[in-house]
Amino acid sequence: MKAYISVSFDKRKLLDPEIRAITDTLTEYEISYLVFVDLYKFDLAGEREMMKQAMSEIDDCDLLIAETSDKGIGIGIEAGYAKAKGKTVIYLRQKDREHSTTLSGISDFQVIYPDTADLKKQLAAVISKLIISTRG
Repeated sequence: MKAYISVSFDKRKLLDPEIRAITDTLTEYEISYLVFVDLYKFDLAGEREMMKQAMSEIDDCDLLIAETSDKGIGIGIEAGYAKAKGKTVIYLRQKDREHSTTLSGISDFQVIYPDTADLKKQLAAVISKLIISTRG
């Protein structure tokens, strides 16, 4: 199983503890992952190539995890594309941050967390459900 982690490019560094909690949890379940904004850098003229690459990476994944504590149009586009391709979408948000009705509305699971320990706990429960459903 492979996960695509979608996160705001502008706020990526601020969300490092959350991304680490996500990747640690995925690793515990032997799920490979990629954080698109960590792997690729594009200039303004590369916008078409960027989205082509993002869609290709999403195609190769089984699920998309959208960390929306800092909203971003790109996160919504990636999640919408994943959902249209039949991928599982997991919506994550810090409890005190603004809610995204559209992204939450298309997601299969929602994790609203107060801290990284709770994020790991809730995400582990979601991943366990996913693993059970794929075996059944």
